[in-house]
Amino acid sequence: MDPRVERFMANIIAKNPGELEFHQAVKEVAESLIPFIEENPKYKYAKILERIAEPERIIMFRVPWTDDKGEIQINKGYRIEMNSAIGPYKGGLRFHPTVNLGILKFLAFEQVFKNSLTTLPIGGGKGGSDFDPKGKTDNEVMKFCQSFMTELSRHIGPDTDIPAGDIGVGGREIGFMFGQYKRLRNEFTGVLTGKGREWGGSLIRPEATGYGCVYFAQAMLQTRDDSLKGKTIAVSGSGNVAQFATEKATELGAKVVTLSDSTGFIYDPGGIDREKLASVMEIKNIKRGRIREYADKFGVEYYDGKRPWIVKCDVALPCATENEINKEEAENLIKNGCFVISEGANMPSTAEAVEIFLKNRILFGPGKAANAGGVAVSGLEMTQNSMRMSWHREEVDQKLQQIMKDIHETCIRFGDEKDGYINYVKGSNIGGFVKVADAMLAQGAV
Repeated sequence: MDPRVERFMANIIAKNPGELEFHQAVKEVAESLIPFIEENPKYKYAKILERIAEPERIIMFRVPWTDDKGEIQINKGYRIEMNSAIGPYKGGLRFHPTVNLGILKFLAFEQVFKNSLTTLPIGGGKGGSDFDPKGKTDNEVMKFCQSFMTELSRHIGPDTDIPAGDIGVGGREIGFMFGQYKRLRNEFTGVLTGKGREWGGSLIRPEATGYGCVYFAQAMLQTRDDSLKGKTIAVSGSGNVAQFATEKATELGAKVVTLSDSTGFIYDPGGIDREKLASVMEIKNIKRGRIREYADKFGVEYYDGKRPWIVKCDVALPCATENEINKEEAENLIKNGCFVISEGANMPSTAEAVEIFLKNRILFGPGKAANAGGVAVSGLEMTQNSMRMSWHREEVDQKLQQIMKDIHETCIRFGDEKDGYINYVKGSNIGGFVKVADAMLAQGAV
């Protein structure tokens, strides 16, 4: 490791003990940025990277709620307001038992760079709770969401902090929280994104992260005069991002052969077409079931307790969660002919996996670039809310495609190496940093 990075990380680890995901995210960025900062001393003297790695504000609170048996339950609630140099804090809320301060800080840190890359005026934040919506009734989810928003409402607003959804937070949860915010503040404002179409939401928002991930993969392939047409794709996850990545990839002529959840993955060599995808959406969105049901229905293979990175594919779209591709799985992907990876999740590849991808010079789109489509359309939803109007589906999709192209061009500008290889990791880190850093300097480095 570069001794300059080592010294920087020693300070980060000492200040944030035990927050392993946060350490991983900061280290990945520091390895790209510290050589760049050394060449641009204005950032070094003002310690801009050190400032970005420290949240502007951390809000922690308890969330008491009553379950259907009349028993009081208590969860933890968080909001990390990381950086507001280029706009109000923007980032999702995650409801999952694994949520803790370190995971949310990693997500908020990544969000700062991702939001900067979108070209939209939005800062970075993240929040959530260790509450698990799985197995809860609609009434219990509503009770929790109302209690959560009762506290969070005093810290957010359309010009301050605009949360969205993430793992465990979909249209149902956003609706319950928005209703409580409106009740408490007596305001109908664009304080949350991912809202229902009838009450301030944007067309394409549910599809945006998955679509954007595929658009980014297509843009990477175009640098080699190639396309997604005819490619075999392995997708992980089976939630919102994975579903719409599958839909868009299929539209563009690719064949998606895997989907997964926390219990295992299905392998359908014939491809998950539109009809089969509709079954996935029914299983996951309506019945809230397991992906195994797909295998039972269509008579395909199901791999219990495994992830899809053991199958042969040209393209991999990890759309589940952080650190879902380890060193061994990365080596296996390369061995099986995979040469494009576009991350639909946040930091789904371990540091060792990323090293393998870069060493093999494959097309690797890191999450802060490849999955920025979701927050990009959230930003477009904010614009529509401010204007009190709605754009047509085609208009939003065109804007999303342009934003993903702009992100790709930024990555090329800062990541083009001497041998012609495009290092999208370096490109996205430096490209995301420069805009935020210059804004901080202009504002007195606050």
